[in-house]
Amino acid sequence: MRPLTGNRSKSNFLSSRLLFSLVLTGVVLGCAPPTPALIDRQEAEKDPDFIAQGEYMGAMGDTVLALQLAAMGDGEFRGLLYQGGFPGTGWDSAAPLEITAQRGDNDAVILRGEAVQGRIDEGVVRLEWGAGTAQLEKVERTSPSMGAAPPADAIVLFDGTNLEKWDENTAMSDEGLLKQGARTADEYGDMFLHMEFKVGFMPTAREQRRSNSGVYIQNRYEVQILDSFAELPTRNGNGSFYRAREPQINMTYPPIHWQTYEISFRAPRFDDDGDKIENARFTVYHNGVKIHDDVELESGTGAGGRREEVAEAMLYLQAHGSGGQARFRNIWLVEDADWRPAATAQDL
Repeated sequence: MRPLTGNRSKSNFLSSRLLFSLVLTGVVLGCAPPTPALIDRQEAEKDPDFIAQGEYMGAMGDTVLALQLAAMGDGEFRGLLYQGGFPGTGWDSAAPLEITAQRGDNDAVILRGEAVQGRIDEGVVRLEWGAGTAQLEKVERTSPSMGAAPPADAIVLFDGTNLEKWDENTAMSDEGLLKQGARTADEYGDMFLHMEFKVGFMPTAREQRRSNSGVYIQNRYEVQILDSFAELPTRNGNGSFYRAREPQINMTYPPIHWQTYEISFRAPRFDDDGDKIENARFTVYHNGVKIHDDVELESGTGAGGRREEVAEAMLYLQAHGSGGQARFRNIWLVEDADWRPAATAQDL
């Protein structure tokens, strides 16, 4: 957007602001804004689409099949069918099969894909794939690092009891969860960061409006938070360095399911004159699986790319203007990029 100049009238400025607002809400584009995010599971479970979406696993002969199915609103679904298991837990790297689905009579969900058809009744998927058949049961995965306790030398940023480590604009929900938009009061350099998060259920939203947030290390390097469930990895999806690098694997769980990030961050190094001599480096685990391995970033990512790099800065949990909600809990860090927990999962 071009900057406001003294030659523009107040009425023109207000008209531009109104037009910009209408574009954001979808009025000018001829589409309604998405339904507000549901962040409470009990509320979401009133929607039959929320009940149907999720992860299903079974077998066809000796082949394990794993289905991820995401609600897209109004009884529509999209999905991916994997062979060998889910991403991070058995998937054999064969290209997943794209699945579409639609709610039919008696709330049954009808599934279709290339050479595949099936239906979901009472939480069970019955598939026909070529000449084979399979029955898949619904499962809920939990990150192996969920609930990880901070070590004795950790800085506990949030444990649900207070906001002492955050600035005055940070808010906590009635349930004792940290809301998006939080900024730490102190600044940090090298770290191993553990955090737990969940995104809201927004079935009618699309792409970057689907419960968007992010973890900004030093308010410069964004590890994206987004409902990217049942998608392939992208440079702006969940787990990405926003617009800079996609994750090696998309480990996203369905919305309202708790997820974990473990982020090892080595801050950029500077010489005595303040010139950068080494880039920032990251290793990231999402739900216990390594998705970035010692990645080097030459600059910040997302909005952080406009900020000059420094040795220490705050941690920011993004509040995104396009809607959606995220909640956080059990956040702690150790000021050592090489620190690892004693109990490991997949070389964590």
